[in-house]
Amino acid sequence: MWATRLGQRLAVAGGLPLARASRNGLVVATPRASKQAVHREQRTMCTATSPEAGVTNQQGKQKKEKKQKGPANGNNNNNNRRRRAAKGADEPTSSLEEIRAGRIQKASDLRTAGMNPYAYRFDRTASSAELASKYESLGAGEEVQLEGGDMEAVSGRVIARRAFGKLAFYSIQDESGTTQLYCDKAKLNQSDPEAFSRLSTLVDIGDIIGARGSMKRTEKGELSVNIAEFEVLTKSILPLPDKFHGLQDVEKRYRQRYVDLIVNPEVRNTFRDRARIVSLIRRTLEDDGFLEMETPVLETVAGGADARPFKTHHNALDRPMILRIATELHLKRLIVGGFEKVFELGRVFRNEGISTRHNPEFTSVEVYQAYADINEMMDLTEKIVANCAQQVCGKLKVDYQGTEIDFSPPFRRAPMNELVREATGVDFLALGDLEAAREAAAAALKEAGVSAHNIPKCPSVGHVLNEVFEEVCESTLQQPTFVLQHPIEISPLAKPHPTVAGVADRFELFIYGRELANAFSELTDPLDQRQRLEAQVANHVATGGGKESKGDAGYDVKVDEDFLTALEYGMPPCGGLGIGVDRLVMLLTDAASIRDVIAFPVLKSAE
Repeated sequence: MWATRLGQRLAVAGGLPLARASRNGLVVATPRASKQAVHREQRTMCTATSPEAGVTNQQGKQKKEKKQKGPANGNNNNNNRRRRAAKGADEPTSSLEEIRAGRIQKASDLRTAGMNPYAYRFDRTASSAELASKYESLGAGEEVQLEGGDMEAVSGRVIARRAFGKLAFYSIQDESGTTQLYCDKAKLNQSDPEAFSRLSTLVDIGDIIGARGSMKRTEKGELSVNIAEFEVLTKSILPLPDKFHGLQDVEKRYRQRYVDLIVNPEVRNTFRDRARIVSLIRRTLEDDGFLEMETPVLETVAGGADARPFKTHHNALDRPMILRIATELHLKRLIVGGFEKVFELGRVFRNEGISTRHNPEFTSVEVYQAYADINEMMDLTEKIVANCAQQVCGKLKVDYQGTEIDFSPPFRRAPMNELVREATGVDFLALGDLEAAREAAAAALKEAGVSAHNIPKCPSVGHVLNEVFEEVCESTLQQPTFVLQHPIEISPLAKPHPTVAGVADRFELFIYGRELANAFSELTDPLDQRQRLEAQVANHVATGGGKESKGDAGYDVKVDEDFLTALEYGMPPCGGLGIGVDRLVMLLTDAASIRDVIAFPVLKSAE
């Protein structure tokens, strides 16, 4: 029968081809009266039988002839336009502004007819999915009513319609799926002789309506509500984009996510999966005895990462403040205070670049466990990631952008220096001398066909090793890999490795060439921590203070004295872990861009 699946076309009937209109990048479809009658920039969406569809080709030709002969008086033309809007018959070449005006007029007509086009509530008896389950056994051609003559009540957004004289079919969409409304003029008009006419002329695709009636399955097997009455719950003023031609501008999809969610069910599925992943992370940690905590978003010192913060000002206190760039240091304060297992799942903010993997505000989960080290953190990471994959995807081998990713524990574990030596033949930790390391790196990068322009800026052998790793090795780590033993110089909050000099007891998890998680055996020596933080500040100043271009004032990096004070009271041995939630959602929903998994990502100005 008529379209009931969200993936089918929203509105095409009667064999009429579709024209398209563009407004703010959203393409809208409408039946064409004729090629000559369609203006490229003035087209709209509807079906052949909808009020906005206007007329058939022959009628369109007649109207065109009348227009050519029409009165010279412009007021008469305006009056004709008003009459057409009141009758629900827009011109086939109506602009979107004219359609909007017509729909506003229809809302007025509904009020005149005693119907509120913006209802307060509607009591439905079942969702689309519940109806499908409840009447699964209803046979073709059968019709049934509830006991006592009660009717099923359904509601949703109109996404499709077609009409055959005294019979019309409407498809409405709710969160769970679609329901077909079987609209028989004779039945609908029993209680109100104008009901069918109002449905045909005043209800448009995009409107949210409620309907009551008996349940029937058509001869072709389509479960339908044979409606006896209907209500307009929300009159839409703007038409929806066409399912197959609309929302072609990807940035417009992000900017007008509400429209994207209406017409693209797969987008809704992505955010349902995101909600499940967040819930699974939280549940896994809570089941392991972790307490979820909340730490400040507004801070005076940026700590826990090396990133440019967003700045703001607290008026009452008359002091500058920043948005947090990590949750780490406050969670560690809680470990000092006696909590042994804590985590925070929330937003952090970094005033840096935007890409398919980076958004200025993003979601992370940070976890801290007393009396543990990175070995427990690796086990916990595997547990969280594998559990999310199994529960959301139903399996541990998941396809991501054409590559099969195997999330089965245990994940591969390899030291950074070993990965670089395998790729380049150079053992950087054995070199010791900075200039020798720079020369070896430049040669290795040249052989790999990669630019070495950052190598002269590296202030230590550890920085050189990390630079070569990022340029040569990262992209090759397609399957889950824990990269261990990062240089101590780039790990100011991690303990030194207990047996390997020059590296930290730290790992990063890479999947599909991207960092997903980062973990340390947390540094608990307050004197060592002070030296490292002071060195970090000095290096920041020496390398330009974060200035990225001429005229850029850069940003300050300060030592968090209160955090050091907390450490001096004593923090037990501790393992810490951070996971990028957005990137995990990307992997498990096959999303190419981080903006596909953030409902309202940061975008460039539309102006």
